[in-house]
Amino acid sequence: MFYFCGMKRSLQLFFTFMKIGAFTLGGGYAMLSMVEKAVVDQKKWIGSDEFWDMIAVIQSLPGVFAVNTALYVGHRVAGRKGAFASMLGAIIPSIVIILLLATVFREFRDNPVVERIFKGIRPCVVALILAPSLRMIKSAKVTWKTAIIPILAVFLIWWCKISPAYVILTAIACSLVYAIIIERKAKEAEK
Repeated sequence: MFYFCGMKRSLQLFFTFMKIGAFTLGGGYAMLSMVEKAVVDQKKWIGSDEFWDMIAVIQSLPGVFAVNTALYVGHRVAGRKGAFASMLGAIIPSIVIILLLATVFREFRDNPVVERIFKGIRPCVVALILAPSLRMIKSAKVTWKTAIIPILAVFLIWWCKISPAYVILTAIACSLVYAIIIERKAKEAEK
């Protein structure tokens, strides 16, 4: 009986992430809204705070964002089998779509209609990425005081062409130094 319950949950994970993978344009960040709606709002597999904590961790990991998200949620919900099932669900639609596009794209790549379709999709992808980014700002509890941090990070990455890895490592180091300073001040205040 336990085996079938675990299998049922793995199948639910597989089909949930397959649906997300099939209807997401623009990559990992574009899928955030769909994942949040399915995993947090509909299925209630994880809470909203844990979801945004998961996103923060996944962003710092190497690999494909969508796959890392599927692996985390799958493992959290149904262990290794769930992780494997959700990962397969997330990647199968992409593989199928890429194979289909690869077989027909050579014939249609110079077609003006196809070029217009791709140009029309681009603004939609921007919106799909912007919407979860704004929710992420809200969930990160960015205030007017702390707004300088993401603004500075964007400036360093986009304008100065500094690798995001260096920006993340610097942010971690600064956070640790800040935490140590706050802790020392608290200890001195207790004395």
